[in-house]
Amino acid sequence: MRDQPQFRHVPLAIGGASDRRGVISTCNYIARKFGVRSAMASSQAKKLCPDLVLIPGNMQKYKTVSKQVMEILSQYAMEMEVVSVDEAYLELAPASNGQMIAQQIRQEIEAEIGITVSVGIAPNKFLAKVASDWRKPNGQFAVLPSDVDAFVAALDIKKIPGVGPKSAAKLHDMGIYTCGHVRELSHDDLLKRFGRFGQLLYERAYGRDERQLSKGRQRKSISIERTFAEDLQNEAEIETALEAMWPKFLDRVESAGLKIELLAPFVKVKFSDFHVTTLAKQSSQATFEQYLSLIKQACQRDQQAIRLLGLGAKLLQPSAQLPLFE
Repeated sequence: MRDQPQFRHVPLAIGGASDRRGVISTCNYIARKFGVRSAMASSQAKKLCPDLVLIPGNMQKYKTVSKQVMEILSQYAMEMEVVSVDEAYLELAPASNGQMIAQQIRQEIEAEIGITVSVGIAPNKFLAKVASDWRKPNGQFAVLPSDVDAFVAALDIKKIPGVGPKSAAKLHDMGIYTCGHVRELSHDDLLKRFGRFGQLLYERAYGRDERQLSKGRQRKSISIERTFAEDLQNEAEIETALEAMWPKFLDRVESAGLKIELLAPFVKVKFSDFHVTTLAKQSSQATFEQYLSLIKQACQRDQQAIRLLGLGAKLLQPSAQLPLFE
């Protein structure tokens, strides 16, 4: 939208072609009014919004702009944690005027880079994340320390990171729709019902988050996916598809600063009926042969054609075995 003015006032999405089983990566706010969202099939998005313009992504451009944005943010922060290509947390000096700095950041990024950003100002990471979504796009919102209790009490539980559709439905069945409702349960009851997740609910329901900014987080996993225009019907087609994906996966691993010999493989297979299965081999090195073996094993679980393949890897787990003799 920044670089091509003809896209600024039309419903626009980044994603694969709707006639080749493409998936939406992201979309503008005009498209979202029609119900289009990320991870939706492009064909479904076109049904919701027939005038939707679909264009391919440009990751190199996004990386370049992300670096420019992060350089601006770093000038205002005592500490900074970059979460993703388009998200970061800043810790400001105690005497700083957070709302004024947020306004300066937004103005500087728009003037120098030509894009808009939204900013949340709050005493901790949880509330800052919630606040950053409050006035999108191109807005800012502050949760002052004196307002935390009342603000969080009225907050929808679905705003708590980690509360997905399934856990939200379970909470709704219990009559819990807001953080205020969570407060009506005792700490022990929450732990009994939800275990470790109950502790998270308890803390967030009171607006608490003790997490510090992490400046050097190590990436522990990486993955790519491909949805095929036509289902893969046999082993020969699977191997051909894997051969095409393998170089791209290795490029992704290298770009992330990881070493393939230190990674263990996992695969995701989506069949023609949309059933999904995953398999991992935590103690084996990620090699082409291991991925092919895992995919074949996955296919034995469901004798159907394959719609989507995903290749992933996690840091190898150290062996738990101890030698009996020197």
